[in-house]
Amino acid sequence: MNLNKLDRKKFRIRNKVKKVATAGRYRLSVNRSTKNISAQIIDDAKNITLAYASSNTKEIKSQKKTKKELSAIVAETLAKKAKDMKITKVYFDRGIYKYHGRIKLLAEELRKNGMEF
Repeated sequence: MNLNKLDRKKFRIRNKVKKVATAGRYRLSVNRSTKNISAQIIDDAKNITLAYASSNTKEIKSQKKTKKELSAIVAETLAKKAKDMKITKVYFDRGIYKYHGRIKLLAEELRKNGMEF
């Protein structure tokens, strides 16, 4: 199977995260587009999404913020949902994106709100 460069990069990073995964930790996957950002906490053992936050929801979209401010709001929302589910430790799966800009801002905001990775 021939994969393009981005798919190889995504699988390489995701497989590294899955190899070190333990039963008590989940994977926090980030997806970014030109206008929106979303993040979800995934249980790879059961293949289910536990918590999800996106800047594409009606409540967040109506605030008319910049992209960086949207990243901070999404991080706060996801951290609040994770606290309700008593999830504090996760593995950060940045996907094909560099740890820079909005991805870094999202990660730092999650750490401020009590997430550990």
